[in-house]
Amino acid sequence: MANKSETNGNNVNSSKAGKNIIIAGIAVIILLLVAVVVLLLTRGTGEMGKKEVTQEEDKRNILVTEDNIEEVAEDFFSQEYVPPGYFSATMSNVWHFKTGDAESEDAYVANDKANSNDVFFDVFLSEDESNPIYKSPVIPLGSELKKIKLDTELKQGTYDCVMIYHLVDEEQNTVSTVRVGLTIEVEQ
Repeated sequence: MANKSETNGNNVNSSKAGKNIIIAGIAVIILLLVAVVVLLLTRGTGEMGKKEVTQEEDKRNILVTEDNIEEVAEDFFSQEYVPPGYFSATMSNVWHFKTGDAESEDAYVANDKANSNDVFFDVFLSEDESNPIYKSPVIPLGSELKKIKLDTELKQGTYDCVMIYHLVDEEQNTVSTVRVGLTIEVEQ
């Protein structure tokens, strides 16, 4: 009987270990995809930090979405140059607001402890990237931002937006940027 109990205990431990491996694997895949986005946006930097212009599409204008992540990743991995650094963005991609001037209860952005830079971000309506509707404070490593209130009051509706992350150095100078799609829904 003692052997039977030990076997059941081992099966439970094996099951937990298997789940932990799957979760760790998914986390690694997500980090790699985000790393690909950052690396795509920062590659091509020449001597003294000046951006080299190539005949390819300007990589700064690529908006990574669920629909194009595979294409963007494939393009990146086909390149020989792999720039240093990466950034993992943890955020909710749909923000709900009861009114256009209220705080959101589900807007969430975190700067993972595993990242190498502090960040801040600006949110723009997709059709107007000249006027931000929200400017975040700097988010230090391991910190998060919740209960976000937009700087610009929006009317009722659903808005396609672009969030532009700025990775900053110790002096708060932008090192690189990452563009992410975001949806804002205002109820009233």
